[in-house]
Amino acid sequence: MEKIKKIETSPLTTLKRSIIIFIGNVIGIYLVSFIGLGVKLSYFDDILLFVLFISIINSFLWPILTKILLPFLTLTFGIGSLLLNGFLMEFFAPLFGMQISGLAIILLPVAMAFTTTSLSALLTIEDDASYYRSVLRDAEKKRKSDIKDYPGLIIVEIDGLAYDVLNEAIDKGYMPTVKELIDNRSHTLRMWETDLSSQTGASQAGILHGNNENITAFRWIEKENDNQMMQCSGPTQVKIIEERISNGDGLLVSNGASRSNLFSGDTDNVIFTLSKILNLQKLYNKAWFSVFSNPSNFARIISLFLSEMILEIISQIKHKVKNIQPRISRGIAYIPTRAGTNVFMREINTSTLIGDMMVGDIDVAYSTYLGYDEIAHHSGVRDEDAWFALKGMDKQIKRLVDCNKYSPRDYEFVIQSDHGQTNGATFKQRYGESFEEFIKSLLPQDLKMYSKMSSNEDHFAEAYIPFSQKIDSLKNEDANEEEELTDSEVIVLASGNLAMIYLTQWTHRLTYEEIDSLFPELIPSIIKNEYIGFILVKSKNGDLAIGKDGIYNLDTHEITGENPLEGFGDNIAHHLKRNSSFKHTPDILVNSFYDSEKDEVCAFEELVGSHGGAGGSQTNPFILYPSDWDVPDDEIIGAENIYKLLKENLEKLKEKQR
Repeated sequence: MEKIKKIETSPLTTLKRSIIIFIGNVIGIYLVSFIGLGVKLSYFDDILLFVLFISIINSFLWPILTKILLPFLTLTFGIGSLLLNGFLMEFFAPLFGMQISGLAIILLPVAMAFTTTSLSALLTIEDDASYYRSVLRDAEKKRKSDIKDYPGLIIVEIDGLAYDVLNEAIDKGYMPTVKELIDNRSHTLRMWETDLSSQTGASQAGILHGNNENITAFRWIEKENDNQMMQCSGPTQVKIIEERISNGDGLLVSNGASRSNLFSGDTDNVIFTLSKILNLQKLYNKAWFSVFSNPSNFARIISLFLSEMILEIISQIKHKVKNIQPRISRGIAYIPTRAGTNVFMREINTSTLIGDMMVGDIDVAYSTYLGYDEIAHHSGVRDEDAWFALKGMDKQIKRLVDCNKYSPRDYEFVIQSDHGQTNGATFKQRYGESFEEFIKSLLPQDLKMYSKMSSNEDHFAEAYIPFSQKIDSLKNEDANEEEELTDSEVIVLASGNLAMIYLTQWTHRLTYEEIDSLFPELIPSIIKNEYIGFILVKSKNGDLAIGKDGIYNLDTHEITGENPLEGFGDNIAHHLKRNSSFKHTPDILVNSFYDSEKDEVCAFEELVGSHGGAGGSQTNPFILYPSDWDVPDDEIIGAENIYKLLKENLEKLKEKQR
């Protein structure tokens, strides 16, 4: 009990919190009854006694029931938690002259949590002590007798957050916890540079497995495999990609845990890890106990989820009324997607990491937080929606850092991102027609074309949202897609402001000379478009980056005319040469223009903030690591070097003694 005593807060705070919970629960029940959604009361006083009674019952029964029913609660994505809580209240309600039925069985726990959360926020009473306490009691039962005497490591990835945007968020006061880590010099903040392409698939492959070879872009075509399209989303294809890149020595292979990532890092201790999500045995993980340790915790997550949906509706109206530009049509379907990434997944990640830390067994955990990336894509990199997401993210970091006080061993923290984003109106908004329509106009009209420029799939979010229709229709869509790909003679794909053109009548990668002979107007017309920065093609004279007024030979580094890569970073030639060496690089790789004054690119898919190509902050993520780590002062270039940095220092942690 010594650890539990350390969690105790001041009597006044505990009293205030207890009163808020009591009042919130009473109001929640009364509102459901008043609206007539399945709760019938005889007297208002009955609610007061009922709330007191349920609180006592839950303190005894809930730990037992969740221990027995944890697989059910997990496999129902938490809905079982609402049902369990609701059935308990339905069972005991008649003792107090109340009836609970129908929708109220689910609505009542949510309404009680919503009013309690709202009152706590309104009165600025945030007290995690009761949650920590309930998790710790369960964690101590799961804890092994021998506590490790060296620190563990928690790695938090904020998907899509650029180094310069992080600094702005700190300066604006949105991320005080991160600021404190920097100001007290316990941590060092560094910028690093992504590979090409600058997207989660390539970065996480490099970070978690030390290998992102042949990941040309978010999606690519494999000509020799009947034009099979591979992409860094979808559980089936991500599983195949992991099998290709893994050598068995991933970042998490030694007693690690993966929480909400694309790839596993070679651990089987996974939650919402796309490469292994189809294995239902791995979907159930004992780390879920921390999500359900408190009867109101999951209901609180659902109430926050609903609140986020309301915020998104307001945001869409506000952007339209104020005519904020650039702006895309987000639509109804995006509303639950935003809430799923910025609330549901965020809370699950933090809860399971807290459970991991309190048990104290894992040596390293890696967890991706998707919310900022999702919102920046749709609202903008520096929109108030994006700042709001980062403010919420900072609170999660604080919860994790504070949890270190109650863990049986110390945990060190790394906060990092996998890439950034760059803002800008899309190619279609600027040019008046989509990129695939533009390419089609340059080719013989009888050529069969397939294109996939759809947005939003680069961050695996939809596959994680419970009951996603996308998962249900995956097989049918894949069958139709395979047939179209096989029959197509031209395939055009997008990855942010990077586009790929495959001329699939030929099974090999065509050279510049072959393309010029077959389609003499194609390359000149692409280059002349004012919204194109440069293209990459293979030539008999070497790999060429071609712009409007110049050519850069990537083999000889000779420049004819003006340098087409000017403004795209000092290392862009290196990244292009490496990408050109990949097995499935397209016949023509196209990168949009970059306006350094406005800090804008134009995505070939319909997104405000984008990443995948080169230009601006999308290639400049950050890493915040403990200041006593051994990290050279040299530039950190490429995700594989982040893997080396983390792997080497993770091994050195075992040499530290408490």
